[in-house]
Formats: sequence, structure tokens, C-alpha cells
Amino acid sequence: MIKRFHAIYVGQIELDNVGLDGTPANDRRYSNERLSEVFETSRRVARVMDENGYYCLWAAEHHFQHEGYECIPNLIQWGLWLATQTKQLKFGCGFNILPMWHPIRLAEDYAMADIVTDGRVVLGVGRGYHTREVETLGGPLLDAAANREIFEEGVQLLFKCFNEESFHHKGKYFEAPPPVPYRGYDLKEITCVPRPKHLPVEIYMPIASGRTIDMMAQYGMKPMVTLNGAKILDDVVRAYRDACVRHGRPKQLGEDMIWGAGVHLAGSEEAAIRRLEPAHDERFKWFAPFGFVRYADEQGRTWGTPGAPAHIPSLRDGVQQKAWFCGTPAQVIDGIKSVEAQYPGLEDFMIHWAEGLPPGEFIEQLRWFARDVMPAFRGR
Repeated sequence: MIKRFHAIYVGQIELDNVGLDGTPANDRRYSNERLSEVFETSRRVARVMDENGYYCLWAAEHHFQHEGYECIPNLIQWGLWLATQTKQLKFGCGFNILPMWHPIRLAEDYAMADIVTDGRVVLGVGRGYHTREVETLGGPLLDAAANREIFEEGVQLLFKCFNEESFHHKGKYFEAPPPVPYRGYDLKEITCVPRPKHLPVEIYMPIASGRTIDMMAQYGMKPMVTLNGAKILDDVVRAYRDACVRHGRPKQLGEDMIWGAGVHLAGSEEAAIRRLEPAHDERFKWFAPFGFVRYADEQGRTWGTPGAPAHIPSLRDGVQQKAWFCGTPAQVIDGIKSVEAQYPGLEDFMIHWAEGLPPGEFIEQLRWFARDVMPAFRGR
């Protein structure tokens, strides 16, 4: 039963000339002043969410995006600052790209944020998907096997930092501490200072492959599943539940997951689709080439695989797939509840901001959703 409401803002500026016939994604280039708008936008959104009973605002770590789509490079700094601008809203790291970090530095930064905000920064980790970012910042991505290896070892090191008072780690990519002399003795162990206040640390990941799902279940990590068609959503929810059972962590379907979908409210479904469509299409101009079309056909084949659709999805496709909900509050409530009913353990729903929608309009959507949709899920 859904109890908590989130929103995700990946860090886009207010884009001009959006839509399939608008400015090509690779042709967008903005000044530093424009690219810095994301911080004031974040503050405006965070304050509205804080005032209206939302649980967590998520953002994405990205680098070098002069195109203006994802412009927040450090999520822990971002969350620390926004915690000073709000009263109770949490701030989610969706996600810290672990192959671009030294895991111990990430553990230390997160522990500080956890302590000084009293748990209002939520940790998330991912493997990355932009070669421009990951390869530039010293991590592998083109070598998919190395990317997975360094990520998995980084996760192991994070957990040691959080959960062990002192430790030694020696793996393929990291040794901590190295065997060096220190103040008259040979160094054998180190302690992460500080360690987080709130243990065990809640860590989220995006669901990707079956191997990723198994790793999440093994370590007790929690998945975020957003903008998936209903068939693919069901597949991953069940795969995560089954993996948790295999690792001795039994859960109900949907438990410990965040499910996200696009939402746009209007006087009718058709009016909502007409208004949202250019913003939706702008999103997929940027994201579709990275493989972010997670829809399936009637035979269960993922779009882009042999025999399945391969075109850029329309918003009407997304509505049909239950990845987007458009229309009156009653229609949106019914749509969300139709998915919620399948997953008895589901408690978290996240609104995904279509990247081409102006900030002021999204803020009004957040207020409307809080006023006319959220009460239908409270007090049940």
C-alpha cells in the first residue's frame, strides 16, 4: 500500500524549443549562468515538496552536460545544502556513479551528510551509462566486465566502511590500507571516520540485469524502478522478490522498492497528453539512444529486441504501457491504484519530471498532485 511520495529531478535547465521537431539534443549548448539555474530550481521544488507532505526529492549525478539535461555533479553536496533550506524533506542520490568515485571517499562524504542532516540524505549507487563521464573521470564503461567488477568491489568496500569498526580490504581494484609503515608500526587496518549515524545504511540502486538484481538482494540493497512498461515492471518486481527469497531476505512483492512513473494532471486525459507530449518527446530525444525505452510488446519482448517495436516511444505508448498517467486526478488515482493492487508490499511512488516541462509548471503539478491525488492514498 503506497504511503510515501517522491519526485525525481535529474537536473535539467528550462529547455527551449522542445519536442521531436525542436533543437536536436546534440546541438544544445548553454552558458554557465544558464547551466547553474538547476540549483535555484532545486530549491524551489524542494520547498514546495516540503510544504506539501512529500517524502523525498531525488536527483541524478552527471558531468559535462553543456546540453542542459543533467547538470548536478555532486548529489551529497546538493542534499546537504537543500536540507538547510527545508524542514523535513529527504534528498535522494539517484545515483552516485561508483566507478567514478573512490568508495572510501563516498563513504566518508555520505557519513558526514547522514550525521549533520540527521538522516535526510538517502544514498544510491549506480554503474553509469555515459562514456563521456565515466571514462573521463577514470572509470571503465566501454569495458562492461571491468565496469561491473569495479562497481561490485566498490559496494563491498562501502559496506565495510559503514559496518565494520576497522577493516582491511584487498581486491582487484582497491587495497585499503596498503601495507605501509605509520608512526612506528606496520599499518594493517583502518577505520572509516566518521561512520554513519543511521545503520544499517539504506542504499538504492536502479534495476538493470538479473545479475544486478541478485547482487542487490545479496547485500540488502533496494531497487528503484521508473518509467517501465507494466510487463517489464512486473518482471523486475518478481525477479527482485525471488532473489531476496534465495538470499534469505523474504519480502512481499513490491516491498523495499520505489516505483516511479510520469504524471501529468489536466481536465482530461487528452488535454494532459497534448500539453505533456513535447516535454515527453524531448526526454526521449536525449535518453532513447542510451537504451532507456523499457517497454514490451504483447509477447513480452522488450522494445528494440528482434521482432519488437524499435521506434522512439510516443506519450500515448507510455500511457498504454502504464509508464505515464495523464488526465484528471481521478484518472491518475485509478491508474496508480491499478498497479499498486498487484504489489502488496509497495509503499513508495515517485513522480518523474518530464525533462522538457518548465519548472514553474512542474511545481504547480506537484501542488495539484499533493492536493487532489495524495489524499486518496492516506488513511487507508
